[in-house]
Amino acid sequence: MPGLLSRVVVMGSAIRPVGVAERRARLAARHHLAPRAAAVPDPVVSPVVSTVTDIIGLHGTDPASVYLSAWARTGASHADIEHALYAERTLIRMLGMRRTVFVVPAALVPVIQAACTDQIAERMRRDLARRVQESGIAADGANWLKEVGEATVQALAVRGSATGGELAQDEPRLRAQIVYAADKSYGGPVNVTTRLLTLLSAEGLIVRGRPRGGWTSSQFTWAAAPDQPRLPAAAARAELARRWLHGFGPAPRADLQWWTGWTAGQVKQALDQLEIAEVDLDGTPGVMLAADEDAAPDAGPWAALLPALDPTAMGWRDRAWYVGEHAPALFDRSGNIGPTAWWEGRIVGGWAHRKDGEIAVRLLEDAGAEAAAAIAAEAQRLRDWIGADERHAKTLITPRFRTPLERELAG
Repeated sequence: MPGLLSRVVVMGSAIRPVGVAERRARLAARHHLAPRAAAVPDPVVSPVVSTVTDIIGLHGTDPASVYLSAWARTGASHADIEHALYAERTLIRMLGMRRTVFVVPAALVPVIQAACTDQIAERMRRDLARRVQESGIAADGANWLKEVGEATVQALAVRGSATGGELAQDEPRLRAQIVYAADKSYGGPVNVTTRLLTLLSAEGLIVRGRPRGGWTSSQFTWAAAPDQPRLPAAAARAELARRWLHGFGPAPRADLQWWTGWTAGQVKQALDQLEIAEVDLDGTPGVMLAADEDAAPDAGPWAALLPALDPTAMGWRDRAWYVGEHAPALFDRSGNIGPTAWWEGRIVGGWAHRKDGEIAVRLLEDAGAEAAAAIAAEAQRLRDWIGADERHAKTLITPRFRTPLERELAG
């Protein structure tokens, strides 16, 4: 029965202790950050897609981070990553957990859609309909959105792919203006275009396509979404929880709730469908998959440079076990993490890309000579990789959300 094993474990008082060292070893292996933890070659699935599958998705808010996160784990070229995103379309950019844009394997789109995005889309549609009415565009905001949305999807089907501006030529109502945050300095009237296209994407009707520009560009085109199966929400949440526990567990239940954006009740419902074991995370209660209790293998010494908003750095709400005391230098005021330097499962510093092409690194603690040398080697490897894209050899990587250390190092 679902959840039976977890109850038996607790009743038998066999709560397994899991220390920080084991969590870091699991992180190295499951997130493919150590050389020994590279994805097993698959003749059908590319290393980029199989690696992303193991960590569910890459944060897609900052386009450059998608490429840098994939490179850090696979060494893939710009062209390999671009091929998966825009030629094979085995990686899809979608709104997902916590109303955040992720790049996820195409096979996981229906799971994330039902587990997270459908609820987000419902709230978005209600909010946008209300703003349409409040802005005086239409007395019935819901019906106006329905009509304009359907017309936009039809226009996109005719074009094949298009920017928001091109679609507004076909459907002029997309230029209607709504008012956001009128009482704020950054508020005011904006075209409905971006909000409505984002809504249609959240509803699984359209998808972001190839950007107008290089791999750091956020000016995406749009295309009609392929047909996807619709899954029951409860089953989808259980599957997403299972995948998260495999990639990010063991962890407190609160971390799963934060990462998904679910309610506490939804977390409980999802975990009740799984066979889980209770664990002791150095005094904090946690859970893990019952079939996943074997200790992680030794990953050996490893270093990594991860970009802003990397899925590992943003994988848990409670980050003390891998961030230590470095959070003030590495996070902005909204909780977004900047570029980080890692040594054997913990963050020991940060980095920035300077205008002259240098990868400037600063260690925030004395991690030892071996760590310093390994991180320096990673910095040179990253500089070489960035420059290897001849079309955009002078690309400057500037995170969308600037953090104190990154700003200082960038100069």
